[in-house]
Amino acid sequence: MKRKATYRLMVTRREMLYVHDEFDHTLMLVEMEGEPIEYQVGIAGEFVSRRSVTFHDRIRGTGEMRGYAITQFQEGAICSSFLGRRDAATGLTRGTWEVYKGMGKLSTITGNGTFTVRAGDKEREYIMELEGDYKL
Repeated sequence: MKRKATYRLMVTRREMLYVHDEFDHTLMLVEMEGEPIEYQVGIAGEFVSRRSVTFHDRIRGTGEMRGYAITQFQEGAICSSFLGRRDAATGLTRGTWEVYKGMGKLSTITGNGTFTVRAGDKEREYIMELEGDYKL
């Protein structure tokens, strides 16, 4: 089944270190909480929470990121991993995600897809659009 969703993500914690091997090379560990802007209610019920932890390796604002997200619903949860790349020129991060574990009514779920993240209107706010295919 194809699904699309849009989430508002807020940075709740960010730790950044400079590598010092070249100008503006940083490593960051970022924690975010999210809430849906648009999504379809599924068999596990209404959205409850979304939390992600992401590692970023950037040089002058461009670079790879990888992380994990747990999205909880009333009667189940999805654990997913993701890998992406940020382009400093566009300010967009694009990548892929994959479900690695389901719980509750989503215990047999499998799925994968793509995502795009852009800066939101507020400080520390980001908007994530994702789409993909799920199978229960």
